[in-house]
This record gives sequence, C-alpha cells and structure tokens, in this order.
Amino acid sequence: MNAILNRQDEAQWALIAQTLGSCTPKLQLHLIESLGSFKQIFESKLPVSHLGLNEQLQLIRQAYHKGQWQKEVAKITQIIDQHQAKIIPITSEDYPSQLKQIPMPPPLLYVRGNPHCLHLPQLAIVGSRRMTKGAEKIARSWAKSLAASGFTITSGMAIGIDSCAHRGALDACKGLSIAVIATGIDRIYPSQNSSLAEQIIEKGGALVTEFIPGTPPLPAHFPQRNRIISGLSLGVLVVEAALNSGTLITARYALEQNREVFAIPGSINSPQSKGCHQLIKQGACLVETTAELVEEIAGPLATYGEKYQHLTQNSTELKPADELSHEESLLLELLGYEPMFIDELDTRWPMDKLLQLLIALEIKGLVVREQGYFSRMR
Repeated sequence: MNAILNRQDEAQWALIAQTLGSCTPKLQLHLIESLGSFKQIFESKLPVSHLGLNEQLQLIRQAYHKGQWQKEVAKITQIIDQHQAKIIPITSEDYPSQLKQIPMPPPLLYVRGNPHCLHLPQLAIVGSRRMTKGAEKIARSWAKSLAASGFTITSGMAIGIDSCAHRGALDACKGLSIAVIATGIDRIYPSQNSSLAEQIIEKGGALVTEFIPGTPPLPAHFPQRNRIISGLSLGVLVVEAALNSGTLITARYALEQNREVFAIPGSINSPQSKGCHQLIKQGACLVETTAELVEEIAGPLATYGEKYQHLTQNSTELKPADELSHEESLLLELLGYEPMFIDELDTRWPMDKLLQLLIALEIKGLVVREQGYFSRMR
C-alpha cells in the first residue's frame, strides 16, 4: 500500500474515487467543486460537516483507509498499462475544456491514442445503424471533406453512419477521428470494428470512454456516451435517422449543451429520413453541402482563437474524378432523388446502354442503387 501511495498522482486519486461505489460521479463532481482535487477527497482536514456530506464522505474515507480499493486499482492499472491508455481527471489541464462546459461532465476519461486531439476543433457525425446506401456515401464523403479541411471527426464507433464517419475521416490526408465508446477502454464494441479502432489510433486519433476497464456494452451506457460525443464537439451533424433512432438522443444533448445541430434532408417517403426532418422542424440547421455547415460553425469555432479560423475557409466539396459525358449529364437530369426502377426512366436508350450509363454514374458517386432502384445522390 505504501508503494502505491508514494507514487500516486491526481489521476490515481481519481481512479481510487471511481472504484469506491459510494463515490458516485455526481458526488465526485460536488467534492471536486468543494475541495479542488481528487486527492483532497481523501486527505482534506476540513470537517465533513463543512461540506454538507457527513455520512457520504465518512463512508468514502472509511472505505479508503480500510484499503477496499487496492485490488481493484491494481487490476485496472495493469489493464491501462497493457493498452497504453491514459487516465485524464477533470482536474487535469489535459481534460478537454469543451467537454468541461457541459452539465455533469464525466469526472475522468480513459483515453487510448493521442490525448492532444481532444483539444482540437471537432465536428460530430452521427446517424442510423440501418443506413441507406445514399446516406453511407454522404457520411463517408462529408467526413473526408471536413477532415481534409482540418476538423477532427468525432462519432460513436457504432455500425452504420458512425463507422462511415470514422472511415471517411481516415480517408483524408492527415485526417483525425475520435471514437467515444460505451464500454471500458479495453473492449471494442461491436467487435467487427476492432481494426477500425486500431486505424484511428495509428493515424493520430483516439478512443475515449468514461467507463471503467472491463465494462461491457450495457444498453444504458450508450445514451451516456452520446452526451460526450456532442460535448466534445462544436456541432453535431445528423446524416440519417429514423424517428426512434438513438441518434436523436445525441441531437437532444447537443441542444442542451448549446451546440450547433445540423441535419441532412432526405426523401419524405423514407422512414430513415423522418428523424432528420423532425430535427429541422425543431430548429436544426438544414445543410446540403459541407461548405454550408462550415459557414454556420464559424461562430463557435471562434472560441478556439485565431489559430483555427482558417478552417472555415478550407472546406471543399468532393467532386467526381471525371467529367460527365453528354449522355451521362442527360440521364442525371432525368433521375430524381426519389428511388426509380430502371423501367420507369423514359429514355430512348436500349436497356444495356441505360444500365451502362447508370453504373458509370454510380461509380462517380452521383447515383446510388438500392434494392434494384436508382436515385441521385443527395
């Protein structure tokens, strides 16, 4: 015990506080506000009556002096070392100031990868797990464009839009991404995103969680995670979401945290667009290009100082690699944004020629095919 005490810093004191069940996150924040550090929770000579927490604080200190934290802390420290992770308590200068502003910020963060990227201007891109192909392409291309402009792309590592946003950011030269996870730092959920998590770290990004190592993917933890996604970011872009989507929880947190909320409109007939349309009705900013989004984010970006003002001038829309032929241009004009079956297209081209043109437009990212139907990319 003495060896551990001799090398304790503020991060370890924070870990001890987290392992004591009676020291809840809400109570930790109250004590930090009163005492100034995690260390003082255990070592302050102030009478407990001074803090108005007589029984609660007594229980915490008794558990500490009985050594009820030692085995748990030793186990967690070993896991953290194995994964080359870092603990950042809210009292540390390494804690992101953007996140500190939200109601009930997490008292400590576990971080794998580059903790410095937590201080960069971030945009969150979120959406449905059951995405359409059109939304998949938008999420990835917009993330790439925004990351290429210099923004760090933050999302929740879920399958669907979240994963596309992370991958789009990694597609950009020097693109950075942050994944906020709803498990312990030693567990990746879903497991098929393990390689994506490693790519995020290798490229200079980070994985972030408030949950203690070993924590499984419990349903109640995903809404908690969502408040961190929005809290770290200047704004939240919702690419596609149904009315019952958990994505709307992130948007609600963003509004409560005074963050910008952006939504991409879709077809009025698509259930996957209903959530975005509802957000727009409630005041979310409708965006059709990344340039529009970046223009709207200029105000919040000013909080980062002049060093990052150039980001609002660098956003570029991704264009098809090749110019369109005359026939491709004509066909694109005939196609609407509502899905159409190939037989519905009123053209004089034979079927094999029409199919050839549609495939060419699909390759160039201007047309999307889904379940046998074609439509223009939004």
